[in-house]
Amino acid sequence: MTEVSVVKEGWLYKRGEYIKTWRPRYFILKSDGSFMGYKEKPELTDQSSAPLNHFSVEECQLMKTERPRPNTFMIRCLQWTSVIERTFHVESSEERDEWMRAIQAVANGLQAREAGEPMEIKYSSPGDVCGLEDMEVSLSKSSSRVTMNDFDYLKLLGKGTFGKVILVREKASGVYYAMKILRKEVIIAKDEVAHTVTESRVLQNTRHPFLTTLKYAFQTPDRLCFVMEYANGGELFFHLSRERVFSEDRARFYGAEIVSALDYLHSQNVVYRDLKLENLMLDKDGHMKITDFGLCKEGITDEATMRTFCGTPEYLAPEVLEDNDYGRAVDWWGLGVVMYEMMCGRLPFYNQDHERLFELIVMEEIRFPKSLSPEAKALLTGLLRKDPKQRSSSYLFIYIVDFGLTLVWRRNSDALRCELIVEVARNLCPITSLASSGPPPSLQPIRSSHNIHPITSRRAPVIHSGGQNHYNTSILSS
Repeated sequence: MTEVSVVKEGWLYKRGEYIKTWRPRYFILKSDGSFMGYKEKPELTDQSSAPLNHFSVEECQLMKTERPRPNTFMIRCLQWTSVIERTFHVESSEERDEWMRAIQAVANGLQAREAGEPMEIKYSSPGDVCGLEDMEVSLSKSSSRVTMNDFDYLKLLGKGTFGKVILVREKASGVYYAMKILRKEVIIAKDEVAHTVTESRVLQNTRHPFLTTLKYAFQTPDRLCFVMEYANGGELFFHLSRERVFSEDRARFYGAEIVSALDYLHSQNVVYRDLKLENLMLDKDGHMKITDFGLCKEGITDEATMRTFCGTPEYLAPEVLEDNDYGRAVDWWGLGVVMYEMMCGRLPFYNQDHERLFELIVMEEIRFPKSLSPEAKALLTGLLRKDPKQRSSSYLFIYIVDFGLTLVWRRNSDALRCELIVEVARNLCPITSLASSGPPPSLQPIRSSHNIHPITSRRAPVIHSGGQNHYNTSILSS
């Protein structure tokens, strides 16, 4: 086995992918093709510490340019399994040439070494359970006796690139469920195996009244099937789009249940990472049901951090955009955005241009309507602090209690709960009429101005785009 050595190392300015600023990074190029960037120069004994950037220069392409700055070069290379393009800047043309020669030499050496050898295909990044075999093992732990023949297929709830979600009725029990049917070949081709495995595992390992419950998981030769409880109260997105704004009491009711669910996930060392209106459903009694666990990250303790850039643009926390490691506090930022939407009727930060949107999230101060109570303003200010250290659960506890986002207050909220149940009932999916609403769904393979954003259209996640009807799952994005 060839020993891995450092070929070149030093400081480079790396241009941000989303906020186009130049950030100093200490890069180390190794003979195995690893090209890793650190915020600080790692100690000689600690080069195994997690880098902020991890690229492979194998089969890379290099290009010189004098824009947007002199002495710039671009590299088109692999980041895990994705082909990406990154821009770097140095102080002199000589330094640029040295880096480009070193990178090209490593790439040429790898190409010569691998000549004639088949390339091993990997479907996701290290750190995630990523094999299709793992997914099949995970699914096999559920009831293997359940098959597609055990259900009546009533109505299409959502459809996307990876498959569809169908309202089904279990023949034996008569109970209605939402069945997510995913095509294996598309999941593998789109490099979504790890996210699918994560969703399956989180669904199987969590039990909480405000999280969607997985009833069965099984597979066919070409499909993966998840049978989940059916929350027929509709998306919170739909209700807020129609009413424009919720009262603080109603927002408090929903917020308390979201806080309870997030706190439970964090206690299980799971960070949700994709909190948004489209992933919040209501059941028939008006209670919260959080759906779509494809972007969850497991094994995150109180002090642990993550690096993956993922989520939905309008809901991304500042630390994610600033290319920093981040932790559980991203979920509290997401709660802040959702609570702001509920009580103010718009997003706290919005611009159609994503680069400008990201600048607003990182730099702009939050603004409030005059109608908000002092307690609501204090809560939102706490949840939407730019510094994640001031957004931890311990910092937020006082605001959560002051605004009533604990389940204790609900002992005296029966009247409000009844009002919400009546409101939800008006919009329930008419289950009794579904059987006669047309042919069953096919199971064949599927081929602004600043801070003003009325909630009238869906937002697309950075990694997984949204747009489904009702069960708007990231893994089913189109």
